[in-house]
Order: sequence, then C-alpha cells, then structure tokens
Amino acid sequence: MKDRGRLLVTSIFAVLIFGWLGFLVHTSPRFAGSGLGSAFGIAGASLMLVSATYVVVKRVPFIRRWVNKSIRQNTLISIHIYTGIVGALLGLIHTGHKYDSPLGIALTAAMLLVIVSGFTVKYLLTYVTTDMKDKLALLQTARGDLDSAWGVLESSHREKKDLPKRPRLAAGLASLGLSAASEDPASRVTTLAEGVADLEYSIRTHELLKRWLAWALVVHIVTSFAFLLLLGLHVWASIHFGLRWYT
Repeated sequence: MKDRGRLLVTSIFAVLIFGWLGFLVHTSPRFAGSGLGSAFGIAGASLMLVSATYVVVKRVPFIRRWVNKSIRQNTLISIHIYTGIVGALLGLIHTGHKYDSPLGIALTAAMLLVIVSGFTVKYLLTYVTTDMKDKLALLQTARGDLDSAWGVLESSHREKKDLPKRPRLAAGLASLGLSAASEDPASRVTTLAEGVADLEYSIRTHELLKRWLAWALVVHIVTSFAFLLLLGLHVWASIHFGLRWYT
C-alpha cells in the first residue's frame, strides 16, 4: 500500500477511534432507522461482508488459487483493508451515536475491535517484523566486523595488552561522536562489541513485542466472526421488528 493510501487508512482509523465518542455531544435517536441511516447501514454492512471474504480466500487453498489467477495478493489485501475500514466508518455513521440496545453496543464494540486489531496486525506487526529482519542482517554484518577486528587485535601484542585499560575511554569518546578512538584495534573491538550487544538486545525486545502483537491476529479473527454473528442478529432484528420509516 502506498503512502497516500496508508495516510487515508490512518485518517479513517483515527476518526473511528475517537468518532464513537460523539454520543457525548450528539445523539440522533431516529437516524439509524431512517431511510438515509439505513442506507448507511446497508452500505457499511455490505462493504464489511466483502472485506470478510478475504478470510475465505486466504484460508481455502483452491479458492485462493482460483482468485489469484486474476487478482494479485497485494490487491486482495488492499480491498480487504479499504472495504473493511470504510464499511466501519459507514456503520458508525449509521448508529447516529445512539447506543441504547445491548445488541447495538456489542455490534459497535466488535466492529471497533476488528478495526483496531486489524490495524495492529497490518501496520505495527508488519513494521516490527520488517525492522527485526533488517536488524538481524545488520547483526550478522556487525559480528563479522567484530571477528575481523578481534583478529587484528590478537595479532598485536601491545594492543591486546592495553585492552582492559581502554574500554571506558573508547566508549566515552564514541558517545561524544569522536571517531579518532576507533583508529586503534582495541577501541574498534570495544565499539563493535557494544554495537553487537545493543543490536542483540534490540532484537530480543522485538521478538517479545512480536509475540505480543501476534495475539492481535487471533483477536482480529475471533472478533471478526463475532461481528458477523452480531451483524446477522442485527439484520434479523431490523427485519423482524419492522423498518421504521414504513410505520
């Protein structure tokens, strides 16, 4: 997804996160059942149903192979994201900020959880995974440089002897951005070792964060099914109790 699309999705996401609080300043009790309100609701529900088909396409092999013949995977993901978040926005407008019934409250809460967990999986988890891969590659290079610098250090008896005396000085000069300390092998080994340690710590932190964020995918799938169930009940209740603009 390009930067412009990412900005659009993030903007709508922000509106959804804070927009549901509009009931504090505005409530329209009859809007949800009106013709215009129902149009928003039907359009929003339709878009979110289209978004939900991505799960079927992704999880069922023969359907995925058939769909991928005409639609690329990246396009499918974009359709999934755009239809889901725009559908949620239309659904939020449909409520008219009226949260009186338990079913309506549960449906709105499930819808917001689906969007929040999906946003987390798409952007935060993807960012952490990509950043961790980059740091793993950088760590491999840094370890190679450290081994090379250590080999140079071992070849010099004088530098090897001076190693215990220099780490604090080398670290202090490096923290000030001075490169002169890195000209001798002992200081270079110290600086590279500190860099390797920092990268290893950062990678372990990313691994922990990745495990926690992976739960967002589970929450996204579970709440998606819960949302579809609640949506079905909401549609049934609307039909069963009548469409308000006919009364």
